Amino acid sequence: MTRSHFKNLIFNRNYFIFFSLMLGLQLWPAMTLQAQIPGVQSETEEPAEPQWPDDALERRTPRSSIAGFISAVAEKNYEKAGEYFKVPEGEAEDARSAKLAQQLEILLNQRGQIMPYSWLSRNTEGRLDDDLPNHLERVGTIHTSEESFDVLLEKVEGPEGGPLWLFSDQTIQYIEELSSLEDNVLLLNRIMPDILERNELWGASVGQWLAILLLAALCYALAWLIIQFFLYIIPLVWKRARTEPTSGVLQAFALPVKLYLAVWLFVMTSNEIGISIILRQRFSGLTIVVGLLAFLILLWRLAEFLGTFSTNKMSSRGNLSGVSVALFLKRAAKIAIVIFGIIAILGAIGFDITTGLAALGIGGLALALGAQKTIENFVGSVTLITDQPIRVGDFCKVGETVGTVEKIGMRSTRIRTLDRTLITIPNGEFSSSKIENYAHRDRFWFHPTIALRYETTPDQIRYLLVELRAILYAHPMVTSDPARVRFTDLGADSINLEIFTYVKVSTFDEFLEVKEDLLLRIMDVVNESGTGFAFPSQTIYFGKDTGLSKEKSKSAEEKVRQWKEKGSLQLPKFDPEHIKEIEDKIPYPPEGSAEQKNKGTGTIPGL
Repeated sequence: MTRSHFKNLIFNRNYFIFFSLMLGLQLWPAMTLQAQIPGVQSETEEPAEPQWPDDALERRTPRSSIAGFISAVAEKNYEKAGEYFKVPEGEAEDARSAKLAQQLEILLNQRGQIMPYSWLSRNTEGRLDDDLPNHLERVGTIHTSEESFDVLLEKVEGPEGGPLWLFSDQTIQYIEELSSLEDNVLLLNRIMPDILERNELWGASVGQWLAILLLAALCYALAWLIIQFFLYIIPLVWKRARTEPTSGVLQAFALPVKLYLAVWLFVMTSNEIGISIILRQRFSGLTIVVGLLAFLILLWRLAEFLGTFSTNKMSSRGNLSGVSVALFLKRAAKIAIVIFGIIAILGAIGFDITTGLAALGIGGLALALGAQKTIENFVGSVTLITDQPIRVGDFCKVGETVGTVEKIGMRSTRIRTLDRTLITIPNGEFSSSKIENYAHRDRFWFHPTIALRYETTPDQIRYLLVELRAILYAHPMVTSDPARVRFTDLGADSINLEIFTYVKVSTFDEFLEVKEDLLLRIMDVVNESGTGFAFPSQTIYFGKDTGLSKEKSKSAEEKVRQWKEKGSLQLPKFDPEHIKEIEDKIPYPPEGSAEQKNKGTGTIPGL
């Protein structure tokens, strides 16, 4: 495998792993949104039908109770707002409740916050997994110069039966203590003209509306300046940020981080300057949606950048099948971002997403069953691209099909056979088949069996064993280890010698050249030994058989006798010193060939 192929493999695999992880990240937030956001109730079953009448002030659940209190405060109906406090009934207590409602509004305006409605439980039992007693529910926080305390609702039994969620005794005590110690004049009210303070719109003064709109614009402008500053500074101090892919990643992060930073500045600043809790509560759902959109935009831009970057890379390398997979994964990632982004946003603004997720799961299952073969072929194509058992142009064998790979598509792979026919194999079947790739062999196996006549004498066999091994050791295109020639079998009609070695070439045409040379040399040695190749015993042939050469047989036997007398018979193994003496001594290409003749001149025969 070349270095470029290896880098291409790593890049494609990382690309596939990235998109697989990104699709998983899209599934996870949507499937677990209710468990991840504080205060979101996980409800897989419909609550039981209540056995009590509806409450006129809608105080049966924490969410409806807080919504009713904010609505009453927006109407300046503090007597009604006082009904949401756990205070005994009575004329004096009613006045106290109204005063508590006013004091809580001021505290929330100046230094407090209420959780977004979508984070509050809409179950009559409240949240059961928030580490609080079952009759208490955390709905907000109020900060002082020294400490912070939670705003709690307490579940009590209503006069007509059933639960009512009211501000707890502990919260009432904190409200009365802080109201007597702290200055309750809002910072924004100190600088706001009276004319803007007197006129109201939807529960808040016109000045508050103008302030929140101006604040949103200023926060976005400040976030824009901060991001532009970092985009200018980072390439100056980090040279890699000036080139791809780093510069593309930075640009992908720019807009989402800008939006998220603007939202964070807006939430923090609006709480500090005293924006009305009524307005902040109205915009609380919007800030969550913008935060989710920032995250979704980040994933979208990363998918777009990585898809384009990888497509360009694979196009420059000629990996057309990889380009198809990259484009498909990019589109699939974008579709997943849109679908699960919508579900997450609906859940963030208070819609019940359990039914939608269930329907999506059922729909996905039905789609998977209906498109099983399509999905199988797509997974098969991804496997072919990532593992790369074959590439376009490789000569391979798949099952019983032998040929050259012409195209690896999204659904199927095309192979041009030796008969020049075109076979199309679905990628699902292709990836699960036994694939034998001939294109990347580093050497070729040379293993002929030499069948000798039964008239061959043992000394002639010894002569052949020595001389044939000498050819393998001496030939420069043959590996010295292994280089094996063995007397393996007394067959039905022949004495068999088995040759086992490898030819050091990488293409089939070169192998045929070397194989041809080796076979010719083997024929010469067999002829010199005085024996011959066996004929099948069942074959009848007519001809003037001159028989075996007595002179050559005696010559071979004499040579073996001399080897024995000198102790130089290279059986059963060749002496390593003798191997070194004869190694690579055979001239190749053979003497007399046109290639050998022109080897020194560099000319080509026929030109």
